Amino acid sequence: MTARRSFVADLRVVLRGRDFRRLFATRLASQAGDGAFQVALASLFFFSPERAATATEAAAAFTVAVLPYTVIGPVAGVLLDIWPRRQVLVLANALRAAMVVGVAALVLSNVTGVALYVAALACMSVNRFFLAGLGAALPHVVPADELVMANAVAPTCGTVATLLGGGLAFLIRRGVGPSDTGDAVLLLIASCWYLGSAVLAARMDRDLLGPDLPPGTTRWRWSGAGSAVWAAVGEVYREMVAGARHVRQRRRAAHALAGIGAHRFAFGISTIATILLCRNYLNDPADVEAGLSLLISVVAATGLGIAAAALVTPPAASRIGPGGWIVACFAGAALAEAAFVVAISVPLLFVGGFVLGVAAQGSKICVDAIVQESVDDEFRGRVFSFYDVVFNAAFVAAAAVAALVVPSRGFSPTVFGVIAAIYALTAFGYWRAEFARGPRRAAPARRTT
Repeated sequence: MTARRSFVADLRVVLRGRDFRRLFATRLASQAGDGAFQVALASLFFFSPERAATATEAAAAFTVAVLPYTVIGPVAGVLLDIWPRRQVLVLANALRAAMVVGVAALVLSNVTGVALYVAALACMSVNRFFLAGLGAALPHVVPADELVMANAVAPTCGTVATLLGGGLAFLIRRGVGPSDTGDAVLLLIASCWYLGSAVLAARMDRDLLGPDLPPGTTRWRWSGAGSAVWAAVGEVYREMVAGARHVRQRRRAAHALAGIGAHRFAFGISTIATILLCRNYLNDPADVEAGLSLLISVVAATGLGIAAAALVTPPAASRIGPGGWIVACFAGAALAEAAFVVAISVPLLFVGGFVLGVAAQGSKICVDAIVQESVDDEFRGRVFSFYDVVFNAAFVAAAAVAALVVPSRGFSPTVFGVIAAIYALTAFGYWRAEFARGPRRAAPARRTT
């Protein structure tokens, strides 16, 4: 009850700000669209009666889905440090709305293979600007002492919105039936969510979300944009190195990013194994509807864990510190994965999904707050895009490894034992870096208003 009251109280605190409410509504609408979009893609790529699911195929699909996030991330960071971030939120969602309609047209035209993958990849690439913009914008709509609360309620509620949007899409799909028409309907629903998010973002003041440029710097304008964009993109990797150096000088941020990267690698292998367990091990591989229903249920259990993380993380981080809670989250994930070494069953899969949801979101809330507090605002776009590169490159690496080690049925005690060991070593390594050698004083970040 105390944790639930804390979450409600935190939500009330941050919702008092008009600007936060508008950014929050923009996030919720867009991420509900993400849920519908992801269910449509899962149906097309993993649970189509015409396609068999193997570790290699699942890894390839995830690589195509995640790789653009890694490639686009550096470009997004540089541009978010010169573009008005509010305009990025508006245009990214409006563009995604149009692009998803195009994907629906491809589905209805029975276009599959490379063309469909490329279209989905393009939509996800645009989404990278939106998500990176949200991370960089948050400190502009809440005071510094409310960042942990805001990181608990905003991304967590956004994830819950994704799950609810996906759940609604799944119910609609069951009503329409497994067909190209049904998948196209889900894509059109996602497009409507994205368009609504663009409208909500347009209600914010143009310069509200930054970036706060150094004195004497000319603010970037849309007119004459071409040369500015190409000049910025040409400096992407130089700026990425500057962002990485900035992180390296902030040891708390560097340790947090290393920990979340290791988590993402382990979580990626576990995710691919879970899809195959639901499709090929715990159900008849020919019964794709049963497999998709089980996967949605496991995702729902994970979503409950994510929601629980929003309840328990602020009081836990207040009591033992953000670093201590990160260690506890990774240790809990290690125990959950170790249980799969012994046996696998549907109830155990639900429990494991819940625990991993708590661990994933609880650690991410604290990592987000640590990074936001540790870096200067003029570097936030680049740092959060570097964060995205770490986060998603680890998942791409996990997909490559999963293609080699995860069996087609998804169940391997050895694989789950290795995942548990990765989590345990990450927990120990982070604890040793942050606490075993005594407390370190973090370099303060400049906050401009």
